[in-house]
Amino acid sequence: MRMHRKARLDERLAACSRLYTAADLGEKNMKITAEIPEYLPLEKIFGDSAPVCLEIGCGKGKFICELAAANPRTHYVAVEKISNVLIEALERAAAEGLENVYFLNCAAEVLKRYFPAGSVREIYLNFSNPLPKEGYKKQRLTHPRMLNIYRAFLEDGGRIVQKTDDFGFYVFSKDSYAECGFEIAETCEDLAAFPVEGDVETEHERLFKSRGKKIYRIVAVKR
Repeated sequence: MRMHRKARLDERLAACSRLYTAADLGEKNMKITAEIPEYLPLEKIFGDSAPVCLEIGCGKGKFICELAAANPRTHYVAVEKISNVLIEALERAAAEGLENVYFLNCAAEVLKRYFPAGSVREIYLNFSNPLPKEGYKKQRLTHPRMLNIYRAFLEDGGRIVQKTDDFGFYVFSKDSYAECGFEIAETCEDLAAFPVEGDVETEHERLFKSRGKKIYRIVAVKR
């Protein structure tokens, strides 16, 4: 189902321009330009060169905005490739006056061009599309193809924290982490029954829990 374009989208994006960077990449030139570094000026954005935490697929921004508000001394970058969705996260961050969160309007496949080696401390993958059909396997955000992209900018000892409601995707992801040399530090197969201190609930998570669905969580560490 096609998403309707939000009213005054371009105008609203322009009003939030200081909060995000948009990638101007079409499908034809993505493979070429993805190899050309255009690193985010993280020190200029946040005021120092400390590593950042990265959410891939931030949706409307509930998770990242609540996390940033609760941890004002930590820097966060949130990625969302659909600008029609991203605008809600941008406007929320602006309304809440958050100074420690920044956004990227791009696909996960090109993230390596924006982050130098060792610049990201933690990656959050919250309810990524499990893409269950076999033909879409390589597009899953925890496929080895993608994990090797993240390794390029994740610091040694850095973590990937993943949550999903799809058991098949949970199993696939654990296998992918092991294949790519990540250590599985934590797993949970029912987050509602075994909550994690400091964990922030996403919009999807709240909905799934209300329906009695199990939430699976993995923490994988780069070694």
